[in-house]
Amino acid sequence: MIRAGIVGGTGYTGVELLRILALHEEVEVAVVTSRSDAGVRVDALYPSLRGRIGVCFTQPDVDSLASCDVVFFATPNGAAMLMAEKLLAKNVKVIDLSADFRIKDADEWAKWYGMEHACPELIADAVYGLPEINRHKISDAKLIACPGCYPTAVQLGFLPLIEHGLVDVAHLIADVKSGVSGAGRKAAVASLMSETGESFKAYAASGHRHLPEIRQGLSIAAKQAVGLTFVPHLVPMIRGIQATLYAQLKADSAMQLQVLYEKRYAGEEFVDVLPAGAHPDTRNVRGSNQCQISVLVPQGGDTVVVLAVIDNLVKGAAGQAVQNMNLMFAFDEKQGLQAVALYP
Repeated sequence: MIRAGIVGGTGYTGVELLRILALHEEVEVAVVTSRSDAGVRVDALYPSLRGRIGVCFTQPDVDSLASCDVVFFATPNGAAMLMAEKLLAKNVKVIDLSADFRIKDADEWAKWYGMEHACPELIADAVYGLPEINRHKISDAKLIACPGCYPTAVQLGFLPLIEHGLVDVAHLIADVKSGVSGAGRKAAVASLMSETGESFKAYAASGHRHLPEIRQGLSIAAKQAVGLTFVPHLVPMIRGIQATLYAQLKADSAMQLQVLYEKRYAGEEFVDVLPAGAHPDTRNVRGSNQCQISVLVPQGGDTVVVLAVIDNLVKGAAGQAVQNMNLMFAFDEKQGLQAVALYP
């Protein structure tokens, strides 16, 4: 049994972490922080956790968090980097769900996130927490940079094609839709359901913060720089990401793509390659840690279309963080993550 702390326990990803860890047989949730709700019982604010989580919210404090074996940061960008170094020095493992340690170039990170990095010396030590590519590194890691929700869906969708050199990596396209929970639990007019309902829009088409993270991951897989057009969209649903990915097949790409994807993800607990011709649906992964993928070549042409869906709060955030924790502590990778998607 290990002790876990959660910094930022009142946002959507923080609450999702609580939901998952409440049923994890190897974890005691010992510390949950919230500046605004310090002193309030977690299950008083979230009655769904009654009988599961009995602690009170506290102010974020390194000394109290140092009593934990692992600390999750479900905080806005810029918070984890202020505490991670002190926690690591106290032999506490850190799993950061924000973007603080995802991008390896500190100057590039500062450009996209609008602030100077507080501990750039830790960036090189952070392991990018996408288990489907970094499982062995994660097992030995002290600091995990948990991938963003868009980057998770896009990378899992593109990786088999890129790893086998089957597509033109200079002209990749990711057309991705997200539910409103991806904007976080804050009072923002643009993400109110009364504003997003009966509406559908693209945003950040000129450049989204997740773009350099996705390019970094795909470039590592390709062993060269990739060109990516990434356009996110906001759709009137609460949870879910649907990524439609386009790439041009090379002239000599004779490999059977359905077989390629099935073989690439054959041993992965949380990637489900659907039968040929299928179209994944976000409702079929809602509340689960699954990524469902299908691969198609419309009209037998030279454009391959990959469809990938995840729950942005689970495989795109809290579930993936727990998957990383399981690997770090040599638990069963599925522990706490066996939930079947909700239907309807």
